Amino acid sequence: MTGQPPRAAHPGPGERPRQGRPRAQGRQRVPERRPGKAPTGGEVHRSDGVRLQKVLADAGVASRRASEKLITAGRVEVDGRVVTQLGVRIDPQTQPVSVDGKRLQLDTSMVYLALNKPAGVLSAMSDPQGRPNLGDVLGDRRERLYHVGRLDADTEGLLLLTNDGDFAHRVAHPSFRVSKTYVADVPGPVPRDLGRRLRAGIDLDDGPVRVDSFRLVGNAPGRALVEVVLHEGRKRIVRRMLAEAGHPVRRLVRTQVGPVRLGDLSPAVTRPLTREELGTLLAQVQL
Repeated sequence: MTGQPPRAAHPGPGERPRQGRPRAQGRQRVPERRPGKAPTGGEVHRSDGVRLQKVLADAGVASRRASEKLITAGRVEVDGRVVTQLGVRIDPQTQPVSVDGKRLQLDTSMVYLALNKPAGVLSAMSDPQGRPNLGDVLGDRRERLYHVGRLDADTEGLLLLTNDGDFAHRVAHPSFRVSKTYVADVPGPVPRDLGRRLRAGIDLDDGPVRVDSFRLVGNAPGRALVEVVLHEGRKRIVRRMLAEAGHPVRRLVRTQVGPVRLGDLSPAVTRPLTREELGTLLAQVQL
């Protein structure tokens, strides 16, 4: 015979397979998941935490089913990381959660309110002289609330209230540039260059002030309504600025703080901030 027949592709009965021969391809064995390991394999998972979709539902974002869709769509972040897998558990007390880039406030003990402050009410929770104050407007509340900035007694409109001291400080501080919008009733007519002058800056006793924007809202014989937006909060800043510009204020209403609008809120009435309003403010003041 001139050659050997080829070896069979598979061992015969009782014959051991050669070492190193590749194993036959077939159904792959799925490795077991170790207890406590996140389905994403990421660092945000806490094995003893709360499922992320439940956290979202409890925060009023959406139902659990809808929250699951938000997660799988990549719209939810935990600790600044996008989570797309279901089954992740987190600690809502220590891990920040955002939806569509807006931070959620998960601490249910925190209160964030918008108040339409009436004219003649002091921005204080009490007054030793017995003058009308915020405590009179709010009545008995179990939380200790702070007013975010202040409005002078004669000014009416939007005032934010909270028991979150850090939030109150940051929103009021000019370094975070949270805008405040006012509508002022002033003597008219208003000269066409008033907006340019206010944007360029008006010198006051405690330093110059510049508005972020200005527009004429309406006018009538002898009067005008003007809107000014600025992020400063010095005492009576709008009244002093417009008086220095030759247009003393007859009536002043604050209509907006950041994304929060006064809208049709009645005087002496409060409402909770919406999730969108609060999320935008928390992001702006880096909380």
